[in-house]
Amino acid sequence: MSTTRPLLTQREAAAACGVSRTTIRRRREAGELPGAVLDDDRGWLIPVEDLLAAGFRLNAPAPPEENKAVGDPAPAATPQDAAPDESAAALRAELDRLRHEHALALADERGARQLAEAEARHLQARLDERGAHIEDLQRALAALAPAPDRAAIPRPAHPSPAPAGSSSGPAPVEAGDASGSGRRRRWWPGRN
Repeated sequence: MSTTRPLLTQREAAAACGVSRTTIRRRREAGELPGAVLDDDRGWLIPVEDLLAAGFRLNAPAPPEENKAVGDPAPAATPQDAAPDESAAALRAELDRLRHEHALALADERGARQLAEAEARHLQARLDERGAHIEDLQRALAALAPAPDRAAIPRPAHPSPAPAGSSSGPAPVEAGDASGSGRRRRWWPGRN
């Protein structure tokens, strides 16, 4: 391939186009600079025609970190040149790892909370069942107790109000008929 324009190194191409070397490298690796060739002495050499075909403008202002003009000798690559890319990649990897750990911890917490809520509902249901069972046992005990002893048995949660116009003295206590007929009778202290 014969070209009338010179071949530029990646650094020279970046400076001439006003972009970073990373941009030039990425475009070359993506195949947008098909005429790029690897030289043993100078590294990658890129034809100016390829730069123009890829949409770059020559003599664009250089980015702040690279103010080299075309033709300046390229200094040897230093560890600091590669460090920003490696550092950014390491930070991205760390961020991804932390996001993954956070997602796992959040899922574990949600699962634990759901289990605790289910256990609390289960225990509340058992407590309600036991309370109803205790009330049933108290009513059965009151029905089975002899008449004078019924007053000493604690009553369920809601005692009956005193009838209107009753005389002073203890309020009557209602109790079920021991025969189970469903009729209720009133019991007054001192009367069988």
